[in-house]
Amino acid sequence: MDKREAIGSWLSGPRAAAEEAGVDFGYRGQQLGLPEEGPGSIARPGRRLGALVVDWGMSMLIASQLITHGYDQATGNWALLVFFVMSVLTVGTLGFSPGKRLFRLRVVDLATGQVKPLRALLRTLLLCLAVPALIWDRDGRGLHDRLARTVEVRI
Repeated sequence: MDKREAIGSWLSGPRAAAEEAGVDFGYRGQQLGLPEEGPGSIARPGRRLGALVVDWGMSMLIASQLITHGYDQATGNWALLVFFVMSVLTVGTLGFSPGKRLFRLRVVDLATGQVKPLRALLRTLLLCLAVPALIWDRDGRGLHDRLARTVEVRI
């Protein structure tokens, strides 16, 4: 194997490297008992990122209007607090935030199908730390979802 092949497999990720080696992981969500496509399937990264952008934009707008007139460093800090409260309340009661609803996503508990407020609190706290959200498993779930035992699915 030359260096270009090794770098290419590394850049493609562990799933691509395993598939080249003949290992079959199945589809994302299969080991969780979720369907491959349609309602109830694992939410794709693009939709999840879009929902996050909408929720963060709403949080910035609310913080800038409630706290100051215009954007400064303090507004960004308050926006994080607004994002946290909004996410805990909406995901903990409805199962989705405004951005998730817009992108037709829902957060569900793997065992019961509905997220309890304490799980929503843990999930949102980890999401606000950002690092857990950047570490994904082979099903595409962030570490924040794994630790809270939740999954973000399409509706």
